[in-house]
Amino acid sequence: MSDWAQTIADSLKESEISLITGVTDSSLSILINLLREDSYFSVIPASREEEAIGIAVGSYVSGTKSAVYMQSSGVGNSVNALASLCIPARIPIPMIINLRGDIGEFNIAQVLMGKVTPQIFDNLNIPTYILDSDVSLEDKVTGALKLCYASHQPLAIGLTPLLHGGKSSK
Repeated sequence: MSDWAQTIADSLKESEISLITGVTDSSLSILINLLREDSYFSVIPASREEEAIGIAVGSYVSGTKSAVYMQSSGVGNSVNALASLCIPARIPIPMIINLRGDIGEFNIAQVLMGKVTPQIFDNLNIPTYILDSDVSLEDKVTGALKLCYASHQPLAIGLTPLLHGGKSSK
């Protein structure tokens, strides 16, 4: 088990976020598996990122706080759901995103979306926090989740390979 994953799981629980949905990503699998093993969380896999946003929105409007996980290459799939539903309806959906395309990337197809993901969120006025170490990780994650719900808007938490170790080309 990784300390970063446990810290994020603890922050989600402290923030009373119990439904987690998204498109599986191997770099986030440590976190996803940790959440699945904890009976507090309901982890619902989605086939596409916009589907995960829809599941999270349905959960939120039903009274259960939720979060979404994905990798940066899936952010493009979620833009319409964010821009046409979450933002105008002021629905707070925290997104945990594995940022690809940077240090140690082996797949050239991941580079562009990895680089522009923070810009996409900036253009949508979605606050984005990039986490590349475990220094003050609990404060950063818990603070970001609190801001997400206090401001009633989506928020992105980007995790870099410097935090989680990245993907292997093997």
